[in-house]
Amino acid sequence: MQQEILDYVDSLAADLQHWRRDLHHYAESGWLEFRTATLVAAELHRLGWQLQMGREVISAEHRMGLPDAATLQREEQRAIEQGALTEWLPHFSGGFCGLVATLETGRPGPVVAFRVDMDALDLNERLQDDHRPFRDGFASCNAGMMHACGHDGHTTIGIGLARTLMTFAAQLNGTLKIIFQPAEEGTRGAKAMVEAGVVDEVDFFGAIHIGTGVPAGELVCGCDSFMATTKLDVDFHGVASHAGGRPEEGRNALLAAAQATLALHTLTQHSGGSARVNVGVLRAGSGRNVVADRASMKVETRGGSNQVNDDIFARTQQVIAGAAAMYDVEHHITLMGSARSSQPTAPWVRFIRQQAAQIAQITSRVDSKNQAAGSEDATWMMERVKARGGQASYLIFGCDLSAGHHNEKFDFDESVMATAIKTLTLLALNIDQYREEEK
Repeated sequence: MQQEILDYVDSLAADLQHWRRDLHHYAESGWLEFRTATLVAAELHRLGWQLQMGREVISAEHRMGLPDAATLQREEQRAIEQGALTEWLPHFSGGFCGLVATLETGRPGPVVAFRVDMDALDLNERLQDDHRPFRDGFASCNAGMMHACGHDGHTTIGIGLARTLMTFAAQLNGTLKIIFQPAEEGTRGAKAMVEAGVVDEVDFFGAIHIGTGVPAGELVCGCDSFMATTKLDVDFHGVASHAGGRPEEGRNALLAAAQATLALHTLTQHSGGSARVNVGVLRAGSGRNVVADRASMKVETRGGSNQVNDDIFARTQQVIAGAAAMYDVEHHITLMGSARSSQPTAPWVRFIRQQAAQIAQITSRVDSKNQAAGSEDATWMMERVKARGGQASYLIFGCDLSAGHHNEKFDFDESVMATAIKTLTLLALNIDQYREEEK
């Protein structure tokens, strides 16, 4: 039966390619995945999965980095024009573009959940013949939105996994969940789903990614190098005045922002581990002869542990408040994204490594790997699962890439999608074997 399942996944290759290329062509950025979410919902409903959607699985008050109402409305209309299924759209309207699919087998067993993300990046794709998506006619048709991180592949993996698990449901036990998450880029979406309770009953959890510099054929069974992060926008509000005639009547927001920028970049020392602060954007002023009454900054902090990041973020807020007070201006901080640092659960990682040994396309299996110091908001889900007594890990499936992630020429070897589906299917199929071994 196990070989039959692996052969079945191989038979899906053409369908997987079609799904991936369609999603790539109609790339949608975070909280704007209207078309993507409706197509996923329709397909999983057709397969017989139970669905929870939109506000059922996303806490409105915990969404971060949400586009303004005009953008949400405009992009929803754009999605309709590009084939979003209007019968499903009300579930996702307003940017609630997440869903959770559940398969209850009716037989005793744990709750096993896998998370895939759906959003594209705010990036223009390369439109030249040296880029395969353009050459083969599936480059993004949406300006400023591109799948340059592989989330089109992740969503396709979720769809293929749903087909496979439902086809072989008679061989499964317990409850299976597939979480389709919006707005991973900028670490904006996972916390809102966690606060809606989507992983509260989960016993075993896995999030996935493809690529990330991991060589083709290698599986990282438990990536443990993600840094905790907090992302924030800062607005300073002062008083404008004539810079030559009445400078003393002004309150200079530009100077407050500049002072904060210089001070923030001194905060990167922490005895608890690695720490980062970056002011990536600073805008201010309206003219050379006007004391600037407005300034804005885009800032992020990171830490090698949750405690380090929390400490750096607290000091960041103090620095910003101090700079505002120094120049007698008001300030406002808006939280735009966050993620945690999370260590995978060792027994679950061992089981992942064991199951992956049965897949011919995986030629190397490692528990962890030194990665660049990035962040990933699936860590919110991992931490909640572990806090409630479950086990969690983050899997990276290596594959060949045409360019690095977040690059206008990004593309990947599509065969990795079947490899990921096989791995996740075996984890679900053989979960009782894990439980027996751990007794």
